[in-house]
Amino acid sequence: MVVGVGHIVLRIYPCSSLKEKRKVVKAIVARIRNHFNASVAEVADNDIYQRAVIGIGLVGSDRRMINAKLDKVFNFVDGLGLAEMIDAQMEIISM
Repeated sequence: MVVGVGHIVLRIYPCSSLKEKRKVVKAIVARIRNHFNASVAEVADNDIYQRAVIGIGLVGSDRRMINAKLDKVFNFVDGLGLAEMIDAQMEIISM
């Protein structure tokens, strides 16, 4: 079993309230879930309205497949144009 964990830090410029941030984050999370069938959640910086940290989890049997899927998720989020991707990290664990 292979577990892939991703961590994306986003900067959301036009937000001036937590309500606006929530709208953008929910849109990004829903698109990742629907497109990649991954576990996704906002994991940090909940009270900062121009910054979001999204965590992604994938499980599979092939290390290369998990690595490729996480790369595709990072490129997908960057290409959405809803927020600027500041940082992206991944870790793959074989069990």
